[in-house]
Amino acid sequence: MDNKVYAQNRKAFHDFYIEETYEAGIALTGTEVKSIRSGKVNLKDSYVRVENGELFVYNMHISPYEQGNRFNHDPLRVRKLLMHRREISKLIGLTREKGYTLIPVKLYASKGFIKMGLALARGKKQYDKRDAIAAKEAKREVERVFKEKQRF
Repeated sequence: MDNKVYAQNRKAFHDFYIEETYEAGIALTGTEVKSIRSGKVNLKDSYVRVENGELFVYNMHISPYEQGNRFNHDPLRVRKLLMHRREISKLIGLTREKGYTLIPVKLYASKGFIKMGLALARGKKQYDKRDAIAAKEAKREVERVFKEKQRF
C-alpha cells in the first residue's frame, strides 16, 4: 500500500520545465480520502498558490464519494497543503522569481497518509513543446529501426 500513486499530472511535464520537486501533506475530509483511494481524482489544470504564508491547491477535482450522502464535499474546493514553515518560505522566495510556479505533479500514499508531489516549474513556449515532441518521435523511430534490425 505504501507509495501507491492515485493520480499523476502528465500534462505538467508537457507544458512546463520541472526544476525541483517537493512533498506536501494535504488537508482532506473523510469522504475525499475515500474518493481518492478509489482513484476518483484529477490533477489536470490544478495549481498551487501561496496566500498569507500558507499553500493552497486550486482546481483539483475530487469526485464526490458514492456512499457519502450529506457528508460529501465540493469537488473543486480549495484545499490547504501542509509543509514546514521554512520550506514554505523557501518556495515563496522561489515563486517570486520571474516565471516560476508551483504545480501538483502527483498524488500518492506514503505511510498511510495521502501526499502531494509539488513541482517548481517554469512554463514552456509553444516552440519548446514542438521541439520536445519532435525529439520524442525521433527517439521512437530510432528505437523502432533498431528493434527491426535486431529481429533479423
